Amino acid sequence: MALPAQSAASQAFWCSFYGAGIIGMLVLYGILQERIMTEPYGSEDFTYSVFLVFCNRIAAVIFAFAMALGQREALANKAPLWKYLIVSLSNVYASTCQYEALKYVSFAVQMLGKSFKMMPVMVWGIAISGKRYSLRDWVVALLVTGGVTEFLMTGPIESTHDENSSIKGLLYLLGFLALDGLTSTMQEKLFKEHATSKYNQMMYINGISSCVSLITLLFSGSLPGVFAFCGNHPAFLVDASWLSMSAVAGQFFIYSQVKEFGALVFAATMNVRQVVSIVVSYIKYHHSITGLQILGLFVVFAVLLFKSAMGLFAPQDAGEKAPLLPKKEDDSSSRAAEEVKDNSKV
Repeated sequence: MALPAQSAASQAFWCSFYGAGIIGMLVLYGILQERIMTEPYGSEDFTYSVFLVFCNRIAAVIFAFAMALGQREALANKAPLWKYLIVSLSNVYASTCQYEALKYVSFAVQMLGKSFKMMPVMVWGIAISGKRYSLRDWVVALLVTGGVTEFLMTGPIESTHDENSSIKGLLYLLGFLALDGLTSTMQEKLFKEHATSKYNQMMYINGISSCVSLITLLFSGSLPGVFAFCGNHPAFLVDASWLSMSAVAGQFFIYSQVKEFGALVFAATMNVRQVVSIVVSYIKYHHSITGLQILGLFVVFAVLLFKSAMGLFAPQDAGEKAPLLPKKEDDSSSRAAEEVKDNSKV
C-alpha cells in the first residue's frame, strides 16, 4: 500500500537526516583520528593510542547509561560478565591496532581494510557454518578484493607520518581485522544467547573496556606521559573530546537508521561515508594518489554501491529493507547487531 504523501516525505526526511548524521559524524571522526595520530602537536607526536580508546569508551558508557535510563531498561548485566570481558579485550586492542596503523599507512588504506575481508569472511562462512553464496556474491567479493589489492600495489600507501614502515602498518591492520572479527562474533552471540538490549551491551562492554584501557595505561607506565602530553598541549584535549563526541553521535545515528529503515539503507549509507571520508582525507591532508589507485577506489565503491542498490530494489530482500521496529526491544537486538557490527566500531 502506498504511503500518504506527507508520510513518505516524513520518512524521506528522517532517512536523509540519519544518513547525513552518520556520514557527518564519522567523517569528522576520521578527520580527527588522522589528525591526532599523524600530525604533531607543536614538535611532539601523540603516541598513546590506548588513551583515545579509554576516552571513547567512557563517552559511550555515559551515552548508553543515559539511554538505558530513558528507555526504562534494567541496568543489571543480561549476560555473564566474563563474556563481556572477552568482547571488551578484543574491542580495546582492535581499536588500538586501528589507531596505530594510521602512523604507518594512509587513512584510505585503513578505510579499505574492512572491504578487503569480504572474501575471507565468505570462505569461513562456508567452512564453519555451511553457508552458501550466489554467483553475484562471489563476483562482488572478487571485484572488491581485486580493487583493494590494486590500490595497495599501484601507488603510495604510507602515512605522511612515517614513510618507511608500511609493512608494520599493514600488520596492525591485520591485527585489527582479526580482533574486530572476534569482537563482532562475540557481540552477535551475546545478542542471540542472552537477549541483551543494545544499550545494556554498550554499557557493560564499554564500561569494562574503559577499565581494560586504564589498566593497560597503568601497567605500561604510559599514564604519566599522557598527563604530561595533555598538560603541554591543550589543543589535544579539544581534539580528543570532539573525537569521542563524534564517535558516540555516530553510534546514535547508526542505531537509529538501522532500527527505522533496515540493513540495506544503512549499508548504502556506509558506502557513501567511505567515499566521502577518503576524499576529504586526501583533500585535507594532501596525500599522494596515482591514477591506478583512483581506478581501484572506483571499482571498490562502484561494486559496493551496486550491491546495495540491487538489494534495495530486489523483492527477495524485502525483509532486509524492513524497519527494525519490533514489539520488544530485545527481539530486534540480534538483527541490529548483525547489521551494525562491521561498521560501528568507532
